[in-house]
Amino acid sequence: MADQIPLYPVRSAAAAAASHRRAAYYSATGPGPGADRRGRYQLEDESAHLDEMPLMMSEEGFENDESDYHTLPRARITRRKRGLEWFVCGGWKFLCTSCCDWLINVCQRKKELKARTVWLGCPEKCEEKHPRNSIKNQKYNIFTFIPGVLYEQFKFFLNLYFLVVSCSQFVPALKIGYLYTYWAPLGFVLAVTIAREAIDEFRRFQRDKEMNSQLYSKLTVRGKVQVKSSDIQVGDLIIVEKNQRIPSDMVFLRTSEKAGSCFIRTDQLDGETDWKLKVAVSCTQRLPALGDLFSISAYVYAQKPQLDIHSFEGTFTREDSDPPIHESLSIENTLWASTIVASGTVIGVVIYTGKETRSVMNTSNPKNKVGLLDLELNQLTKALFLALVVLSIVMVTLQGFAGPWYRNLFRFLLLFSYIIPISLRVNLDMGKAAYGWMIMKDENIPGTVVRTSTIPEELGRLVYLLTDKTGTLTQNEMVFKRLHLGTVSYGTDTMDEIQSHVLNSYLQVHSQPSGHNPSSAPPRRSQASTPKVKKSVSSRIHEAVKAIALCHNVTPVYEARAGVTGETEFAEADQDFSDENRTYQASSPDEVALVRWTESVGLTLVSRDLASMQLKTPSGQVLTYCILQMFPFTSESKRMGIIVRDESTAEITFYMKGADVAMSTIVQYNDWLEEECGNMAREGLRTLVVAKRTLTEEQYQDFESRYSQAKLSIHDRTLKVAAVVESLEREMELLCLTGVEDQLQADVRPTLEMLRNAGIKIWMLTGDKLETATCIAKSSHLVSRTQDIHIFRPVTNRGEAHLELNAFRRKHDCALVISGDSLEVCLRYYEHELVELACQCPAVVCCRCSPTQKAHIVTLLRQHTRKRTCAIGDGGNDVSMIQAADCGIGIEGKEGKQASLAADFSITQFRHIGRLLMVHGRNSYKRSAALGQFVMHRGLIISTMQAVFSSVFYFASVPLYQGFLMVGYATIYTMFPVFSLVLDQDVKPEMAILYPELYKDLTKFRGTVGDQHGSEHSSNEQTWSWNSSRQPTHDPQGRGREGDPFPSRPSSFGF
Repeated sequence: MADQIPLYPVRSAAAAAASHRRAAYYSATGPGPGADRRGRYQLEDESAHLDEMPLMMSEEGFENDESDYHTLPRARITRRKRGLEWFVCGGWKFLCTSCCDWLINVCQRKKELKARTVWLGCPEKCEEKHPRNSIKNQKYNIFTFIPGVLYEQFKFFLNLYFLVVSCSQFVPALKIGYLYTYWAPLGFVLAVTIAREAIDEFRRFQRDKEMNSQLYSKLTVRGKVQVKSSDIQVGDLIIVEKNQRIPSDMVFLRTSEKAGSCFIRTDQLDGETDWKLKVAVSCTQRLPALGDLFSISAYVYAQKPQLDIHSFEGTFTREDSDPPIHESLSIENTLWASTIVASGTVIGVVIYTGKETRSVMNTSNPKNKVGLLDLELNQLTKALFLALVVLSIVMVTLQGFAGPWYRNLFRFLLLFSYIIPISLRVNLDMGKAAYGWMIMKDENIPGTVVRTSTIPEELGRLVYLLTDKTGTLTQNEMVFKRLHLGTVSYGTDTMDEIQSHVLNSYLQVHSQPSGHNPSSAPPRRSQASTPKVKKSVSSRIHEAVKAIALCHNVTPVYEARAGVTGETEFAEADQDFSDENRTYQASSPDEVALVRWTESVGLTLVSRDLASMQLKTPSGQVLTYCILQMFPFTSESKRMGIIVRDESTAEITFYMKGADVAMSTIVQYNDWLEEECGNMAREGLRTLVVAKRTLTEEQYQDFESRYSQAKLSIHDRTLKVAAVVESLEREMELLCLTGVEDQLQADVRPTLEMLRNAGIKIWMLTGDKLETATCIAKSSHLVSRTQDIHIFRPVTNRGEAHLELNAFRRKHDCALVISGDSLEVCLRYYEHELVELACQCPAVVCCRCSPTQKAHIVTLLRQHTRKRTCAIGDGGNDVSMIQAADCGIGIEGKEGKQASLAADFSITQFRHIGRLLMVHGRNSYKRSAALGQFVMHRGLIISTMQAVFSSVFYFASVPLYQGFLMVGYATIYTMFPVFSLVLDQDVKPEMAILYPELYKDLTKFRGTVGDQHGSEHSSNEQTWSWNSSRQPTHDPQGRGREGDPFPSRPSSFGF
């Protein structure tokens, strides 16, 4: 139905007539400038239609009839403030921000990024100056540290007020008491803050220095030279050993592997733990020796630095050959910085360094996080200051403005300044330190580290939780669960039957005389053209297992045993194929799971290179297959294929596997595939359809000639290659359907259920494929089985985005699944509408997201909803998201500690987030709120006594208490109530976890916090005042009245 929705609204008759008259006028002008103006007018008019037709974002007037799309309501138009009203209502802040940004841009002189030509081994030939290859995560330098820290402290009104009051005591006429009574608390707060920032900054400096000081081998004309990572320049030839980090973005030139390829680990870049296969430039790989790289005249043309880590366009040119050699470069020829070499030794030419590398461009700068409680207290301080000014003016007025009244006014301001006591900051900071210590000492969440001690209360105010998938919700370990052949299905408990069938089938083949091998080929060829006959279950299992063992991009890797020399480490002839040291590497964990399963049933992949692969049968026989063609998996095709030739029979077979949506139209007609795919998907399994087609030698030669011709074409190469491959994808024989399960982290399902019951909305942001993300969302119960899933169709322009958003608007209570590309288009034109619709969903899944997009989504949620957000991840690609959220949580896992080190809180397992939020987050927020209220009430008592004293003694501006008595009252004399509030516990931790609704109850009186700038803080003040007058009754069990299992709300801020 969405395809039939018109893009253009029905305009009024008058507007239509006016448009017709304009068109008639321009047509009357005839050819020439008038006609040109008419065409230009039409384009502008058509592009303006979408502006006139905003998305409908309310229920009013929405019916199921298609005509409703013609009468979409107008967009909300707000009156623009002008002149003095605009300046007072925030214009001054906008002007100051704009001026500061302009000054920063002028000082930094940010240059425009351009494409470049890089000569091999000749950095001096670079036409432009490129940034140093150094990593810098520090916030300050030696000159900006003190000013920066002081600015971060005194930009809040609370601290600035304390500073002004303390400085006023240097004026003799305004001096109220001793200087230490004012400067000692302020100095203590500043000293603690500066010391904490200095320690954090020094740790960041040490980490940066360690990374920048790593040594690498640089290839020069005189041989190898050791250089620091920070001294690497564009054009250098760098040698990177196995298990060594790649220091900068490079083009892959040579490798020690015979196949001309290597594997790299990209977990710190894109969050995927699977190894990626990279291919060296064939021209440089064919050179006899490593030193020959300096004997040729060659250069690399690279596109300008970009954010996209999944694409690259460039060319390699060798000029000294006749004719010159030109090779196109793609993403498979690149080695991005922050990835790890997993196999062999690689040599690359540096093309991007420092700030221009993909990893740095996808990492946002860290920001100082301030808790919402601190912001609310800052606003409340302003309100109390106004009350303080009013009270002082009243006192001066009652005094009759006698004498130097302005001096008395300022003295009254100082006398009543205890309404906003400086001990508030001291007590809150001490409380936050205690909360952090309690979190790290909790035995139920071992290994938890508090890295940012200033925002523990944020854990008790979260509304949105944005989580990564790989390594966070899942273990990224695939397990083969189901094999379906159409008439029979095999699960984990019946795999032994498959093993026996495979063993018997290969024993029968092995028992046949070897002389029959040549004569066995013609019958197989003729079988391809004859009608299909019904095969036995054993033969069908044999074909299915062989297809799964051949159709993949998995490579077996053998590690050397202890005591084995390097010379025999990679010698395949001496390698034991049953060696337990064999591991499988592939670009997808699904592939590894399938190959491991074929090994468990008897058919083992023992070796593979770019031209062949070998399988070992249960009887020990080694079968060799030549790889003729390879068609890798892409997100567009959703399938991968391979053409192999069996060397024993010379039979050529085309195997293909892929998603059911792509394979259903390729395989022969059947009546079970769609139903079984649905059944497996409901179980949370990731399905793959496997099919084959037998080719004759003539058919393959014809295909190869057309395929080679298509690959050499200049225009529309991708389309022509796809068309040739699709000519083979016809009437393929359906072999089987496989189901693989991605193992979830421990207790993920109950933890997500607990968070939902606590009122927290969960979004999953992943760089993985759409199908994978959807399966994990179902299996983890992020999306319940009763909920519908709306998969946002790919959109590329504004019109498609408009139609798809309107189609999604019709859905109710369904989860949203959207890809990063579609998200980018929608945010460009309909940012507010998309976020508003997505926030109404019970769950949102964003797949194929780059690190920058993850951070952008978090920022959009914070800006549009003004709710508190939390981001959790475990990889380097999650750092930007973690830093952009109000509260960032990192998990120490397989993908390293980069996310853990950048986060505010570090945990070891996802399930620990339940106790971290329900117990510690809730307690921290409740305690800090009650503590702030107590300190303010304590100051009000002193100020009230001072007001009564001054009124009795003819409104004299004389202090009631002096000296150490006031400091002692704010610290030692009232310390026990402070400690009792910091250690207060209304319910046991087990009760808080059992009833997560208690967490949701905290936000009941804060439903409008942050929704509107003008009224958010005043409503909070009224709520706090109203709640402070309420004293609920608790029984000894901590329960409310009438046996309510949920405890009553405590009498503190907003509860």
